[in-house]
Amino acid sequence: MYKTNIKHSVFRNFLKYAVLTPFIISFINPNNVKSGLEFQWSNSDGFKKLNWYQTDNKKSSKNTIFLFLKKSDRKTGLIKVNVKAPKTFFSKIKEKKVNLCQVQIGGYTKRTKCLVNTPANIELDKDNNTINIFPVSPIPLGKENYAVVLKVTNPNRGGLYQFHSFGQSSGNIPVSFYLGSWTLKMQSQ
Repeated sequence: MYKTNIKHSVFRNFLKYAVLTPFIISFINPNNVKSGLEFQWSNSDGFKKLNWYQTDNKKSSKNTIFLFLKKSDRKTGLIKVNVKAPKTFFSKIKEKKVNLCQVQIGGYTKRTKCLVNTPANIELDKDNNTINIFPVSPIPLGKENYAVVLKVTNPNRGGLYQFHSFGQSSGNIPVSFYLGSWTLKMQSQ
């Protein structure tokens, strides 16, 4: 009986340290430690995480944000892309600083950049905090990756900003559907 209590006690202590260690390390210097834990706001089955890239995540700094629409994220050609932005972030977006392009997604040996600008009509709907993008020719279902590029000044407040994307399919009967969501992180320092 005594040995089983010791085993359970040792096992509980091990679990406690294994679970609490990432939290403790993240408080030491949050700027140097990359996230080992990620929270998403919508935990439903319908939530789809999309990839993104930004050049600067400090508050109030100039930033270029690439909201990727990868080939694997698109199930059909798109004649319209709708991006719903948070209210506090939407006020920083200007129509002339929004762009749609075919993109090279960077990695270890190459950097993220626009390859070909896709001509599109862009509208900002201030009532609904949405960016409506109408490409002149539909975004094809193919091997290319596309991105909505935002050139903005970051908000004065750090934190998480979640953008939601909806698309309208090309074809005889256009259907609107949810593409996914991007969760951007801005530093608070």
